[in-house]
This record gives sequence, C-alpha cells and structure tokens, in this order.
Amino acid sequence: MTMPTQMTRSHRIYLAGDTVFRPDAQDLFRAMKAICADAGLEGVCPFDGQADIDALAPGAQTSLLIARLDRDLMDGCDAGVFCLDPFRRSADMDPGTAVEIGYMAAQGKKLAGYTVDGRSYPQKVAAYRAAAWGDTLRTRDGRGGSGGMEDADGLIVHSEGMVQNAMTEGFIRLSGGNVAVDPDLLTAFGKAIENLRLTLHG
Repeated sequence: MTMPTQMTRSHRIYLAGDTVFRPDAQDLFRAMKAICADAGLEGVCPFDGQADIDALAPGAQTSLLIARLDRDLMDGCDAGVFCLDPFRRSADMDPGTAVEIGYMAAQGKKLAGYTVDGRSYPQKVAAYRAAAWGDTLRTRDGRGGSGGMEDADGLIVHSEGMVQNAMTEGFIRLSGGNVAVDPDLLTAFGKAIENLRLTLHG
C-alpha cells in the first residue's frame, strides 16, 4: 500500500527594509512575494501583520504596536532578507531594518541582504558629508582597526570593504548569507532570495 506523501511547509521569509516607506510599497511587496514563491519560499512582509494599523491615529502607542507586530512576524519566520540601501539620502541604512537584522541574527536564523548601491560604506559617508556639510574626510592619526579615515567631527569612518555598517552586513555574512548588489532593486532582491534558498536548503 502506498503511503500518502507528507506536505512540507515552505520556509517563511521576512521581507525587511525601507520598502514599507516607499510610495509603491504594495506593488514592490507583491513582486517580492512572487519572486519568493518562484524559489519555493513564502515571503512575509510587515503589512501582513498590520491590517488595522491605518485606522489608528499616529503616535507613540501606534508605533509601539507596529514594533510588536513586526517582532511577532519575525518570530514566525525561518529567515530574513534585508534591504541595505541608504535611507533618506544618508550614508546609513534604515535603522529599524538594522535592528531587525540583529534580532533575527540573535535567533540564529539565516539572513541575506540586497542593495542597489554597491559603493563601500566609507564612500557613502564621504558623499553624504560633501553633499550635506560641504566637508571632506581626512586620514586618521593611527592605523588599523575599524577604519583609516575620519570625518570633520573626528568620528571614525568605519566598515571598509562593506556596503554598510559592519554589524549589519557582518551579521548577514556570519549567518552564511551575502549581500547582493544590482542597480535594479528587484533584480538585487532576486539574487538575495536565491542566496537564501541555497543557504536554507544547503
């Protein structure tokens, strides 16, 4: 007698990044979920846990509720994929996404990242300082460690060789994932999903 085949659940992937703030967020998430499905994965975006949020008044309590709902979604996912694009024209990524990287890394989950901006983090800092403040980076006194340059305020410009802060990109790499780079956002995302698929099934 043939035994019935047991159905296996798709790995659930938390889709993290500044996508939620973009004007075309819903369309992007639909496209991202389709890319996940083609890879045999289930994409889960923050909006999936926030059906009633738009009916609430903005404020601290609503923001705290969003944070809790996002945390609950991450708890129910097997892995995360994170957008590392510079946020609001700065050098750094969305800080909320950075927190989510750390949260899921602490749970021992697999991570991958993607970005349309492949410049190194120090290059991003230099460009931001020039545009926002009209100054330039300078060589640090001393050597080694976190970085060889500093800004006009004397702050070390760190994370050389990475596209973002070493704690964010580093946690992704330490989980076994990588950061995909492509000028097209969805192409970069697709590369990250393929990396995650191989990591999860490797």
